[in-house]
Amino acid sequence: MGWFGWLPIMECYHGVVSLDHAIEGQLTVDGHAIDLTGGRGYMEKDWGRSFPAGWVWLQTNHLDAPGASLLATVAVVPWRRHYFPGAIAALWYGGKLHRLATYTGARVRELVISTREVQLVIEGRRDRLEIVATRSQGGILHGPSLTEMSPRVAESLTGEIKLRYLAGRGQRKALVFEGAGRNAGVEVNGDLRKLLGPLHGVLKD
Repeated sequence: MGWFGWLPIMECYHGVVSLDHAIEGQLTVDGHAIDLTGGRGYMEKDWGRSFPAGWVWLQTNHLDAPGASLLATVAVVPWRRHYFPGAIAALWYGGKLHRLATYTGARVRELVISTREVQLVIEGRRDRLEIVATRSQGGILHGPSLTEMSPRVAESLTGEIKLRYLAGRGQRKALVFEGAGRNAGVEVNGDLRKLLGPLHGVLKD
């Protein structure tokens, strides 16, 4: 979150614990053991008073390149009596973290949301991240509001994300990474018109 993480006015704080790590062990569900050894893991945390009024969250570390991981999110951020859309994106690839965020000066250039997919473009001074995420059916999780935990977070872990990451000066940005990620986490929740309005984004059926 950069310096936004130090502001006491934020309703929700977000931290990434691990972008990609090895998994060893098993999970037992209804008496059936599921072996997770050899899988890849991702871990993050949220804390605060409430989830944002509206947000999009995308994540996968099942990309074509082994050891690569992607996180991208856009959310409504309250600011005094107003609000603005804040963005954070991180691509871990080739042992290097490529980061674009509101606090680094990056901006959301495109956000289109439909029932089938999410199109997101975030651009910084020297890099550009282009994402198309396919939505799939998921479950409803409990999430915090100002007064209680209620079933309000629709999340899928079976989505697909296609992405392109480019870097360079001006219009001469070169392609650094292009690929697809399966088993992707895709969340689209809350007041989407409030999220899309300042971005001149598009909400489709």
